[in-house]
Amino acid sequence: MSVLLALLLATRPGAVAPTLPRAIVPPSTQLAGELGVHVVAPGESLVEIAPQYDVGFNAIAAANPQLDPWIPTAGAVALIPTAWILPRAAAAGTVVVNLSEMRLFYLRAAGEAPVTFPVGVAMDPRATPLGALRVIEKTAEPTWYPTRGILEEDPTLPAAVPPGPDNPLGSHALRLSHRTILIHGTNRPFGVGRKVSHGCIRLYPDDIRRLFRLVEVGTPVSIVREPVKVAVQGSRIYVECHGDDAVAADPLEEAVRLLAERHVLRDVDPRKLVAAVRAKRGIPVRVDLDGD
Repeated sequence: MSVLLALLLATRPGAVAPTLPRAIVPPSTQLAGELGVHVVAPGESLVEIAPQYDVGFNAIAAANPQLDPWIPTAGAVALIPTAWILPRAAAAGTVVVNLSEMRLFYLRAAGEAPVTFPVGVAMDPRATPLGALRVIEKTAEPTWYPTRGILEEDPTLPAAVPPGPDNPLGSHALRLSHRTILIHGTNRPFGVGRKVSHGCIRLYPDDIRRLFRLVEVGTPVSIVREPVKVAVQGSRIYVECHGDDAVAADPLEEAVRLLAERHVLRDVDPRKLVAAVRAKRGIPVRVDLDGD
């Protein structure tokens, strides 16, 4: 019997949990931040609340499935998803962009808290290459040169858009070693946390200014799709799951695989695991036997 099948059988009423390997708790955590709350004011939408807490529209909408993202009830309490499990690709001195959660992480040094920002990503999942890249150029007040494909979509665009409020690149840009891909600002902040670009990675205006100051030419950049992440903190086991149609792997199977790699399946509550994966709320959820 596979571990996945055993876990699924264990979720049936009256089932006995399968015998699984005993937990080996790693020495460090992969968790950052903490969740928050926001009381919705009259006339507020989630897309307006998100920038106040430096989260993207996708994240705040997924974390609050009970709320209408455009006209949430005034006085309702919205969960603010400002806690994260770091991607497996996270490493000191490396910028990691997890397309699945539409978020960027930068660990300046080992042991330091990460700098993290929400991002807008490509409409076509194939437009942004996965893998190891690096920053090859930093430009303040960049000029935007629409690509041939963009000009074919909209022939009314000029060949070049100078710096200013109409420039889609915003105030700063980092060019990557895949030269058509940039990490840049935007003149349309509501696109952060949404699939809106032709391949580039968009940040809120304040965030790109901060990242621009922190990152040097030559900085490694890892672009990944990790819709499922796990973390172990002492006896606590967390799973974070995001919806990502570009990933074919079953998220429950992926969660089981990652938990098995951490040698903690013996201490996982199968019902909590299945619920966390199915909900895809994009926040760390405790799935250990002792958790609430």
